[in-house]
Amino acid sequence: MAVDTSFYKSFMSEEIRDEGRAQGKTQGRAEGRAEGLLLIIEARGITLTDETREKITTCTDPHLLHQWLQRAATATTAEEVFTTDL
Repeated sequence: MAVDTSFYKSFMSEEIRDEGRAQGKTQGRAEGRAEGLLLIIEARGITLTDETREKITTCTDPHLLHQWLQRAATATTAEEVFTTDL
C-alpha cells in the first residue's frame, strides 16, 4: 500500500515549514540578545532584581532586547537600561 506524500511536497507544506523556521530564528535571536544583555550588565557591575532578570529572560522581542543592549553598553544602573520600559 502506497502512502500519499503529496501534502509534504505542496506549497502549503512549504509555507508551514518556512513559518516555523522564521519563528525559530526570531526566538533564537531573542535568546541570544537576552544572554548578551545579561553578560554586559554583569560585566558593568549593574545589579538586577529577580523581576528585572526575568523580564530580560522572558522577553521575545529581539528589537526591544537590541534597544536594551545599546543602553546597557553605557549605563551605570538598571534604571538607565530600562528607563522607558519599566
